[in-house]
Amino acid sequence: MTTPSRGRRRAPSRMERAAGKAAALQRPRVILALLLLLALVCVMLLDGYLRAEVGGDQRVRTGAASSDVPDDILNGGPIVTFRGGQATTVSVPDKTIALTFDDGPNPTWTPQVLEILEKYDVPATFFLVGSMVSRYPGIVEDMVGQGHEVGIHTFTHVDLSYQSDTRVRREMEQTQLALAGAAGITTTLFRAPYSSETDAIDNYSWPVYKKLGQDGYTSVFVDTDSDDWKRPGVSKIVQWATPTKNKGASVLFHDAGGERSQTIEALPQYIEKMRAKGYTFTTISGVMELRNAAAPGAFDGSRLQAAHREATGAVLYEGKALVAAVAVAEAAVPTLSVGLMVVGVAVMGRFGMMLILARRHYRQRNRRRFSWGPTVTEPVSVIVPAYNEKECIANTLTSLAHSTHPIEIIVVDDGSTDGTADIAESLGMPNVRVIRQANAGKPAALNNGVRNAAHDIVVMMDGDTVFEPDTVRQLVQPFADPEVGAVAGNAKVGNRTTVIGAWQHIEYVMGFNLDRRMYDLLRCMPTIPGAIGAFRREAVLQVGGMSEDTLAEDTDITIAMHRAGWRVVYQEHARAWTEAPGSLKQLWSQRYRWSYGTMQALWKHRKSLTDKGPSGRFGRVGMPLVVLFQIVTPVFAPLIDLFTLYSMVFIDFRAALLAWCAVLGVQLLCAAYAFRLDREKYRYLLMMPLQQLAYRQMMYLVLIHSCVTALTGGRLRWQKLKRTGEVGTPAGAS
Repeated sequence: MTTPSRGRRRAPSRMERAAGKAAALQRPRVILALLLLLALVCVMLLDGYLRAEVGGDQRVRTGAASSDVPDDILNGGPIVTFRGGQATTVSVPDKTIALTFDDGPNPTWTPQVLEILEKYDVPATFFLVGSMVSRYPGIVEDMVGQGHEVGIHTFTHVDLSYQSDTRVRREMEQTQLALAGAAGITTTLFRAPYSSETDAIDNYSWPVYKKLGQDGYTSVFVDTDSDDWKRPGVSKIVQWATPTKNKGASVLFHDAGGERSQTIEALPQYIEKMRAKGYTFTTISGVMELRNAAAPGAFDGSRLQAAHREATGAVLYEGKALVAAVAVAEAAVPTLSVGLMVVGVAVMGRFGMMLILARRHYRQRNRRRFSWGPTVTEPVSVIVPAYNEKECIANTLTSLAHSTHPIEIIVVDDGSTDGTADIAESLGMPNVRVIRQANAGKPAALNNGVRNAAHDIVVMMDGDTVFEPDTVRQLVQPFADPEVGAVAGNAKVGNRTTVIGAWQHIEYVMGFNLDRRMYDLLRCMPTIPGAIGAFRREAVLQVGGMSEDTLAEDTDITIAMHRAGWRVVYQEHARAWTEAPGSLKQLWSQRYRWSYGTMQALWKHRKSLTDKGPSGRFGRVGMPLVVLFQIVTPVFAPLIDLFTLYSMVFIDFRAALLAWCAVLGVQLLCAAYAFRLDREKYRYLLMMPLQQLAYRQMMYLVLIHSCVTALTGGRLRWQKLKRTGEVGTPAGAS
């Protein structure tokens, strides 16, 4: 034997190179799945920000001193400018109305206001909330197109006196971007939320106005407030909005922020009344122009207002991008909300159906008089496909040696490189045959075993699984019914002492076995587990054996059995102990293969949806249930957790927590009942809350990853899991 030279690396094998290539191909899909999840989070945060759920601040300052504010500002006109760095005020000329509206745009009320103004040929200035502009850009475009003037009312309608300089700047810049994206303009006008007349300026808000003045903004206040937001009645609104003694005024109405039907009714009456009194209407820019001209100019709807600036360059494109992003969020979040309601109903419906049918299944199959028919006593063939199972194969074969049912054992060594076949032969068991073949995959190994089986019933198990002494006898009893072509056993997690193992144990008992009871009664069992399943040999040959078309050969052949007219049942008393993945990486690989293989199998048998007879029954009953409960619902279920977390952080922590606990309580109830049926110890359910927080999220990502792979046309290779052999011979097989 030649010793390799020191430092020389062994060349990678063909399988190692293929595995590395497969991993490299999967990495972009994992990244894509994570990016999709990140995009969803961003959409939710954007929608929450637009609705003031994220970053909202409801604080309003009142009763602050105004000692730092100049007297000529406190006693001046409603328009405050800072030209040349000097604060000055501008008053509205007599018999002139600067009609202003706050808090819009609103899809219900603003168009009605615009229609009235157009009818009476009245210009107005609208102080817009940026988040509303980005949600309803078409209204703002119409508004500007009709010749009205717009100003900034912040992006989220916050009291700026509480905010940092960074937040103030962000509120202004984001609103400017929204205006640029909606109407292609920016503006120099600003009205602070919760502001009124200039004499209400205090020591906290004055620095904000000065800073904005230095940035070129003109701050606009109120002379006369209609107080229409109080909904005092049409006559009161008209009365309160009317200046006294023919004075000019900056008059405040609202076109959003609540129910505004009284405003809509009062506005025409107000316009007619003021015109009858000899008043003219203009914009804020028009007021400033009047101070430089002898008489107001005619209202020209096509003229760009003096406060407007045409948006160009980066501002224009960033604004359009903002409006587009908001449109996506506005469409996505309601759609997701409806989807969540559907998913929530489906999840609760599934739990209810599982409980009802599982109880019915248990009571039916455990009645004293229940029988499949004459006791099955003829020998069966047990096929054990094995690839590099040196850690487990001895335990597997030893457990079979103590079977209470007559069996032959066929170990099909699929090109193992670790001496698995030698270990099987060295045990010296008289009823064990070892068949060696070149590595061709698990389906080929199983088919080889079926061809060499000496008996009419074949039991298939994994090379890392151990049976109880009575498992085979229990497993084959349903074959007394000639309609039964295959039987699914009760697979259990043997290595449940770790956290990951305990999580999988809960999943096996509740998610798999409880499901199988339901599917059994509905006669649409989708999967016979690879760890423990029995088949009529003629049925396997009839459907063409184990197929290599998918990575879930167990699901593939189970569906094929249904389509061929065979009945597939679940035998709860036939227990097998399997070694579940011991690390998150191994678990990800296994579940990724399972979920992707299930999708492949469903797609392969999609024609059953339109078939007649037994195939059509599975297609129209079993396939929709599998798609709904194993693909659609799990894919959207993360959104429930995401929305719950979102609600906890940004909306109502207590209500969201109670809702989450209620759902967890329902799941615990289902799990406890499943544990009762399987006679399992309840202490493992203490791990369930943590399972919901950590383990379930990983399963979501696995399924999303599988969906991305399926949609992008990727192919996934079989991935061998690393075994430890820690699942030994079960109790009773000494």
